Amino acid sequence: MRNPIIAALDVPDAGAALKLATEIAPFVGAFKIGGELFTAAGPDIVRRVRATGAAVFLDLKFHDIPNTVAKAVASAVRLDVQMLTLHTSGGAEMMRAAEKSAQDTAKSLGLPAPLVLGVTVLTSSNHETLAEIGCEPDSEKQVLRLAQLAMKAGLRGLVCSPLEISALRKILPPHIQLVTPGIRTGAEKADDQKRTLTPREAMQAGASWLVVGRPIYAAANPRLAAEKILESLG
Repeated sequence: MRNPIIAALDVPDAGAALKLATEIAPFVGAFKIGGELFTAAGPDIVRRVRATGAAVFLDLKFHDIPNTVAKAVASAVRLDVQMLTLHTSGGAEMMRAAEKSAQDTAKSLGLPAPLVLGVTVLTSSNHETLAEIGCEPDSEKQVLRLAQLAMKAGLRGLVCSPLEISALRKILPPHIQLVTPGIRTGAEKADDQKRTLTPREAMQAGASWLVVGRPIYAAANPRLAAEKILESLG
C-alpha cells in the first residue's frame, strides 16, 4: 500500500529540514516544503530533498493573477515537485492557467505533471473567520462551493480539512485526490488547527494523503512518532 503520510518539514532552515527528513524517511510517503522553509532556504532545499529520491509537496499556496501563477507553477515543475498548491479563491481562470502550465511544462521536460491542488478553506479557519472576511460563514458550504469551482477549472486534487472529506467524496469523481492537513493524534497541546481528525479517521473518511506536521516534527522523538502514525493506519 502507498504510504499516505506527507511529513511537513516546517522547520527554520535547510540543515534542520534535511536532518528531520533523513530521520523519518522510512515511515513517510513524501515531504512538504512550505512557506517557512522555502523562504529560508529557497529552491535549493527542494532540489536537495528531491536528490534523496523523496517526493516533494511544495505548499506555497499560489494566489495571484493567472499569468503570474502560471509562471510560478512552471518554475515549480522545473524543480520536479510532485504536488503543489494554490488558493481556489483565486478563481477559475487562475486555476485553469495553473493546470495548463503544469501540464505543458511537464510535457516539455518529459516529466510527469505534478498534482495541482486547490486549497479550499484553511484548517485554521472556522465560521467566525469566514464571516469576518465576508465569505459564506458555513465552512462546509464554502469548501463545497470552492471544490466544485476547482473541478470545473480542471484541477485533479484538493486540500481540505478532515471534517469536509466525507461531504466532498459524495460530490466529487472518485479519481480526485484529497490532501488533508489538520491531522492530530490527540496527544498534542491545543493549537491553531480548529478542524481536525486522527490519521485513521481521516483515511476512513476518504483522504488520499495526510499532511502531518506538529505531531511529527514537534515530537520528542520524530522518528518514533512517524512510525506510530504509520502503524495506526495498518
